[in-house]
Amino acid sequence: MSKRFISLLLLASLVIGFGASVVSAQDGVNLTWRTRPDNQAEIDVYTALSQSIDEAWDGVNLEYQAGGTETSGYQDTLLAELAAGTAPDVFWIPGADLASFASRGVLLNLNDLAAADSAFDASIFYPQQVAELTYNAETDSNEGALWGLPRDASAMALYYNQDLFDEAGIPNPQERLEAGEWTWEQFKEDAAAITELGDGIYGYGMNAWWGNWELFINAAGGSYFTEGRDACNLNSPEVENALTFMRSLYEDGVAVPYGTDSEPPFLAGQVGMFLNGRWATPGTIAQAEFNWNVAEVPAGPAGQSNFLFWGAYVVNANTAHPEEAWQLLQQLTSLDAQQQVSALGANFPSRQGEEALAAVMENFPDLNNAAFTNAIANYAVAEAPLWKGDFGQINWNTVEPAITQVLSGELAPADFTANICGQIEQYFTSGS
Repeated sequence: MSKRFISLLLLASLVIGFGASVVSAQDGVNLTWRTRPDNQAEIDVYTALSQSIDEAWDGVNLEYQAGGTETSGYQDTLLAELAAGTAPDVFWIPGADLASFASRGVLLNLNDLAAADSAFDASIFYPQQVAELTYNAETDSNEGALWGLPRDASAMALYYNQDLFDEAGIPNPQERLEAGEWTWEQFKEDAAAITELGDGIYGYGMNAWWGNWELFINAAGGSYFTEGRDACNLNSPEVENALTFMRSLYEDGVAVPYGTDSEPPFLAGQVGMFLNGRWATPGTIAQAEFNWNVAEVPAGPAGQSNFLFWGAYVVNANTAHPEEAWQLLQQLTSLDAQQQVSALGANFPSRQGEEALAAVMENFPDLNNAAFTNAIANYAVAEAPLWKGDFGQINWNTVEPAITQVLSGELAPADFTANICGQIEQYFTSGS
């Protein structure tokens, strides 16, 4: 073989090698991420956010995917893709589903990446969320784990029809609260006064799901689970008291029949007070043709109660780019990103402080935003993943149907509390 031919081979290999490195540099790191948007407006915001991050991020190509809007379908699709190895690098999940994903080993534990990042500060987020995201099932502690970063925060409130309160000649819920008289008893009395207006009008409405009735249970001093969330706690006198009070709203005819969607009659101007989360705000603003606002929920025997509903950005355990995925989480939860998302009005930033709330306050200046922010900051309990039990079997298949029987008059509250824990104890695990 001649020296010239060898030289040509060497030159060719160098050219090929150089060409490969050029392609690699041009392609960069490819990251995909996904959320579950509720509408096109949210898709547009996330798409624009992704494009702005992508344009400013040298060496990384970012692709946003809008997931389906169906709650269970979105999660089920992700789990199937994770099993098949086709899931995105970063994705959003509801806070309550954290245990379901992490226990399957499909989420990257970000603890080491966070510890090595001197700029990261978890205290910028609400502590209720951080406590859930740092739970380590292996040690039953909050050490050695970080499963993601919280995207948003929300809480519940009473949406009220001011026109009906004016017609009934009674103070609205916010005025009752400011006067120090916003209790269960006053709430029911006002609901009755509005119902007496007649013509199919109800004083109150709430939809059939655990967030609504558990709020009353917590305000009575009861709880769904024991402190360690490893056993049922629905057999207490406080739970029976809460169920008895809620049932009286239906027995006395002051509430939309339980199991009926209360939002349509509320939007039609036929319901005085409607319990729902912040996510109802954009829809209500767009559709309601009466004067309305929101107020904090009334205080029960144990005081006020509420939930901090939330979701988190998490990282695929099999991502090829963990460092970049960690950087993406921080960009998606930055002050600017959270302001863009919360400006839609369906939630609040997970970052604490007035600066984070600026976009919400600016876009909804006439809304009593404090009804939500006071709850989130002061007494809301985080929607919690169940690490030591099967929530689907416990709640949807067993407890929810029994609650419906109680509130529809088919099952006595005392019979519920006497029997329900025995029906679900099989679905708890030790967690070890």
